[in-house]
Amino acid sequence: MEIRPILSALLRNKTGAILVALQVALSLAILANALHIVGERRSAAARPSGVAEEQAVFSIQVRNLSSGGPEQQLATQKREAEVIRAVPGVVSAANINQIPLSQSGWNSSVAVDRKQVDETAPSSLYFSPDSLIKTWGLKLVEGRDFLPSEYMDVDANTDVTPRHVILTRALAEKMWPGLPAVGRHMYFGTGEDAIEVRVVGVVERLQTQSAQVTERGEFSSITPMRMYGNYPGALYTVRAEAGQRERVIREVEAALRKASPTPLILESTTLDEHRKSRYRADVALSWMLVTVSVLLLLITASGIVGMASLWVTQRRKQIGVRRALGAKKSDILRYFVTENFMITSAGVFGGLLLGVALNQLLVSRLEMARLPLEYLAGGGIVFWLLGVIAVYGPAWRAASISPALATRSA
Repeated sequence: MEIRPILSALLRNKTGAILVALQVALSLAILANALHIVGERRSAAARPSGVAEEQAVFSIQVRNLSSGGPEQQLATQKREAEVIRAVPGVVSAANINQIPLSQSGWNSSVAVDRKQVDETAPSSLYFSPDSLIKTWGLKLVEGRDFLPSEYMDVDANTDVTPRHVILTRALAEKMWPGLPAVGRHMYFGTGEDAIEVRVVGVVERLQTQSAQVTERGEFSSITPMRMYGNYPGALYTVRAEAGQRERVIREVEAALRKASPTPLILESTTLDEHRKSRYRADVALSWMLVTVSVLLLLITASGIVGMASLWVTQRRKQIGVRRALGAKKSDILRYFVTENFMITSAGVFGGLLLGVALNQLLVSRLEMARLPLEYLAGGGIVFWLLGVIAVYGPAWRAASISPALATRSA
């Protein structure tokens, strides 16, 4: 079949063809970028936090209604930690200042030189008087864990700080690209007041409390200290035996209440719950974009069906004449399929350009990753197939028109 007669017919009635092509182009641009965002969000939600066997880990916030002075707070924290560790099924427990994915906690700027004006990177700051490598199952890839002599109990009302730190691999690479980090000195803050610390270890991964989608989501540091004296309470992270988490939570709460001479307010949260809460908005956005994508496909298919049906009605007599002159059903069917394929192709090529432009806007404004070509290629194939499938029904009806009936004068 020659393409020129089909193209000539389209140019004589170009308004409908242009509208369908524009609809395909817009739908492809939106669909490719929407699915790219969905893929990014789902990949982000599935990222490992660095904590091994997350389903076995929970945290418990303890608030004392009567806490006394700093020294009493320190004694209370030590006693509560021992009470937790004594509960059957507790593998390990640590006093901690924040939890990964919890969306609340401590941050600090870090630098490789005290004289820097700007920070090298921001860091999520974890501190604990217990081994987080043990409790969270962090994977040590360079150096060592803290020594017992390096842990400190620090009164929040003083300026005493620890002098050792463990970094995540992402943060170490940001500070010293391509170089080993262990043994190097770094600074919390910049300027004369910056606190100098020495790197003793590097862990493979530990997400920040905010778990940002960018590389910053793994810029974390751990210091060996327990802080007391700033508020009447403490936070503990606990690893339970496999399959025992829910029972251990209940028994830990009961043991803490029984051991406390004053009333307590307890709040237990699993790491699974923190993960679900952190990514709730991302999951909702993903489902919304999937719904929009499906609706776009349905609307585009409806537009193609409607336009093809209109053209069949308008060309009823022309189809009858062609059939009377010997055209087969397959010829009529192929004519409409080819015509729609040409329109869809114009829309697909326009959609590829529009999709790239839309992605550039998202990259510049929202710091998204660039759109992989697979999404555009896959979207183009989807719309080509959609165009053929959508036009097949009207095309088959056109091919089934009786020559005698179609050429009868109205």
